[in-house]
Amino acid sequence: MGQFKQLLLGKPLKSDEEGGQKLTRFKALAMLSSDALSSVAYGTEEIALVLVTLSAAAMWYSIPIAAFVLVLLLSLTLSYRQVIHAYPGGGGAYKVSSDNLGKGAGLVAGGSLLIDYMLTVAVSVSAGSNAIVAAIPALYGHQVVISLVIITILTILNLRGMSESANFLMIPVYFFIVMILIMIGTGLFKILTGQIPFTAAAPIGAVVPGVTAALIFKAFSSGSSSLTGVEAISNAVPFFKKPRAKNAAATLTIMAAILGVFFAGISFLNYWYGIVPMEKVTVLSQIADKTFGGQNIFYYLVQFATAFILTVAANTGFSAFPVLAFNLAKDKFMPHNYMDRGDRLGYSNGILTLAIGSGILIVMFGGDVSRLIPLYAAGVFIPFTLSQTGMILKWWHERPKNWVWSATANLVGALISFAILVILFTYRLAEIWPFFVIMPALVYLFHKINQHYKNVAEQLRLMDNEATYHQFDGSTVIVLVSSVTQVTKNALSYAESIGDYVIAMHVSMDENPDKEKEIQSEFTKDYPNIRFVDIHSSYRSIVKPVSRFVDVISRNAAQRNYSTTVLIPQFVPNKNWHFALHNQTALRLKQTFMRRENIIVATYSYNLKK
Repeated sequence: MGQFKQLLLGKPLKSDEEGGQKLTRFKALAMLSSDALSSVAYGTEEIALVLVTLSAAAMWYSIPIAAFVLVLLLSLTLSYRQVIHAYPGGGGAYKVSSDNLGKGAGLVAGGSLLIDYMLTVAVSVSAGSNAIVAAIPALYGHQVVISLVIITILTILNLRGMSESANFLMIPVYFFIVMILIMIGTGLFKILTGQIPFTAAAPIGAVVPGVTAALIFKAFSSGSSSLTGVEAISNAVPFFKKPRAKNAAATLTIMAAILGVFFAGISFLNYWYGIVPMEKVTVLSQIADKTFGGQNIFYYLVQFATAFILTVAANTGFSAFPVLAFNLAKDKFMPHNYMDRGDRLGYSNGILTLAIGSGILIVMFGGDVSRLIPLYAAGVFIPFTLSQTGMILKWWHERPKNWVWSATANLVGALISFAILVILFTYRLAEIWPFFVIMPALVYLFHKINQHYKNVAEQLRLMDNEATYHQFDGSTVIVLVSSVTQVTKNALSYAESIGDYVIAMHVSMDENPDKEKEIQSEFTKDYPNIRFVDIHSSYRSIVKPVSRFVDVISRNAAQRNYSTTVLIPQFVPNKNWHFALHNQTALRLKQTFMRRENIIVATYSYNLKK
């Protein structure tokens, strides 16, 4: 098993090799921006899907809607650059909200992002499988299976470590960047030279009957999904090479610039070409077809580049979720297991939790991107609103140089983010209601975990003049005996070395009375100085009679000021799969006595050689 794990994940890394896992700007852009960049593959389409429900003429509204999305992108970029410098230890919206708005707001932000990162993986992988199916129609209907296979591959890749993950991601990410730049550049060149005429259903500014504020707001909230993933870099500042904050801020700026150019270019080409969403064919696929004059080599390169980046876009979630879980665990709001590093220095438990959660979401929603997007948007714009509000309060309290300009940028972002939340709550409540069931439950769980850790700390803490303990006069050891074997012999020898009074206990059944008498006779002959107690069980139960007997002996021992130890002999098979061939009586007995006060449970293990 160990050899297979090493083959799959690579050799374990020493703790002092962590520096080799840190990211340059070039690698970080590939690893942490894939989610944001890939969203241009469906951001424009989500706007179009809402507008086209009225008519094709309403598509011209996608241009001003895209402009507002870009304004929000600018505000978020400025805000998260400030977050990176103010909180170089990472944590993003969770840390900002906790420090400036209170722990409750921080938990809401943190919980929302945990859900959002699972949705990031689910949406990205589902969109990637759709792009694969668009290029290979024969695979239609197998999107869920394709998505689960992709998640498995990404999980293994991330368990191997950040550096290897980033090396792999550079190929699809930079390939996508090059192909989209070629597509937008070619499209604009052909438009300017008159090779592609204006074919939109209506010019910008045309009066379209039936357009309502609700329609525009819904389209805007859907298009804003293109901005998910912008906050990921602020969560992962510790992953960067030094100077970490400077490199992270520069990477965020580069990512935002590329994202803005791509979203604006694709939205404009979609409007100019007069493209409307079609089943089985993505909007981006139609744009590539129109730009390159058919399904030629460039068309397929764009399709495969899109499929690749949508597939690996989930890696942003794999990078950010474990770090956020680590910060929550450090503050005692998630299990401490999320602070443990795996063999390759990654937070393996966070990676595995994310993979399982996103896989469940894909199965639940059938890999339908449109059904996941509203939840996706709610999960990200709640922490957007909270973090930017928190930064406004931070600037107000600290008032550094030029703080007014910083607070203004945060204010614009906070207002737009809050407006999107209002739109989602007002017009898309039927699609996002599960969020309002999951979030309170998650915050409640955070508080219960935190209370548990506080209770444990309180009970274990040594106060002044309270470092007292009970002084026993002796020890009673109860050895559980099934038959007289090599394991029994060694266990009894050990019991005599630690106990003042040793009892061998055996549970007999009705199935084979002669065998039971033989065991008792053999034991009495071999161990005449050890008390042998045979408890009869008419109902074939072992745990209950043992439990009752131990309770009686424990009470008697307490009266003599003796401790009570239950020694459970067990043999350990040579191979792991051999465990399945034996019953788990020892495990059940240990679980029974774990909650008994003043009873010590010990295991004597005898290792088999073959």
